[in-house]
Amino acid sequence: MRYLYILAVYLAAPLISLVMLWRGLFDRSYWHDFGERFGFGAPLPPGGVWVHAVSVGEVNAAAALVTTLRERYSNVPVLVTTLTPTGALRAKTLFKDLAQVRYIPFDLPGSVRRFFKRTQPRLGVIFETELWPNLYYQSDRLKIPLVLASARISSRSVGRYRRLGSLFRDALARPVVVAAQGEGDASRFVSLGADPDRTHVTGNIKFDFSVPQDIAQRGRRLRELYANSRPMWVAGSTHGGEEDIVLDAHQIVRGSHPQALLVLVPRHPPRFTEVAHALQRAGIRFVRQSQRAGEEAGAAAASADVLLVDTLGELLDFYAAADVAFVGGSLVPIGGHNLLEPAALGLPIVTGPYNGNSADIAKLLIDRGAAEVVHDANELGGRVSSLLSDPDERARIGAVGRDCVDSNRGALGKLLSLIEPLLRG
Repeated sequence: MRYLYILAVYLAAPLISLVMLWRGLFDRSYWHDFGERFGFGAPLPPGGVWVHAVSVGEVNAAAALVTTLRERYSNVPVLVTTLTPTGALRAKTLFKDLAQVRYIPFDLPGSVRRFFKRTQPRLGVIFETELWPNLYYQSDRLKIPLVLASARISSRSVGRYRRLGSLFRDALARPVVVAAQGEGDASRFVSLGADPDRTHVTGNIKFDFSVPQDIAQRGRRLRELYANSRPMWVAGSTHGGEEDIVLDAHQIVRGSHPQALLVLVPRHPPRFTEVAHALQRAGIRFVRQSQRAGEEAGAAAASADVLLVDTLGELLDFYAAADVAFVGGSLVPIGGHNLLEPAALGLPIVTGPYNGNSADIAKLLIDRGAAEVVHDANELGGRVSSLLSDPDERARIGAVGRDCVDSNRGALGKLLSLIEPLLRG
């Protein structure tokens, strides 16, 4: 089965490369460091910790671990790998001098060998669900222990993995430590071949993130700049097909709150211009944050219905500035995005029904009353309007969300208890 998999990867790699090169015509970040996709790159100091976080959400989740490792083991270098350009940019911004950042190679035998030859880690920590047979095979061959951090796998995914027979069972049968988010995840990993003695329930490390100490001040600055005396809600991490729903909802909101400002934050940079053109075609008054600065931006936003945030790394600041947060990827079948950031900031949250990417977190927040599910523009607009009219209710819901985050912290300590013996060994 492994040889059939290798053949399939060799056949797929040229097609995936062409897709990335094509995307690079519209977003040049796909061309940057492309050789790393095949395991090339400058040699790194040996004996470090390698942390793999596939994209932005996992990079954010890895922040607490990377920071703690650098504090406790200042002489141990850290390498963070990611798959997507947005993930790489976020990692470089977040970690700066804390870690080297590069792309994970395609799961080709030669690419994986080159990657390990150039990085020579003593330990690998892989976030959530990244099962790459050749990567696991080569790490076992080189005696590099692997820890699956905050590991999760759905019942649906288990069925897909099982259909591939021994391929993933053999990968997990290697000396892999599984630090699962919950009991269900742990049992599903064991059913796929993970060693029960090396499978532990540690919780979700995403709860252990910390917001910047000055986040409230940063939020106040943005609020004073863009919406000092106006109601303001954020639609964060939106996807294609979702902005239309959000904009229809905003028309409903403005029926009750004519001065309300919508802060629209598309998920992927290549779509910034696409969304701007859609706003133009719809005749909506808007301002692009990237095209203005300082007081000029605030003055332009004063006459706008929508602020289009077409810059990276500022969503958290806008959450801190807002009255209500809608978290995207949830009104279309994407699987939802990070609900914990607005919850930690004490914002009432509105989300769509598609939250499979973090189903346990979504269920917790919804069951506790910190988040509410809507299904269309009418429901979204109605709920946001209601919340903007009731500051006491916003404060009550926001306190519940903040408590949900605080009471579920602790996964980082459990994960470190599994990692540190491997580091010392």
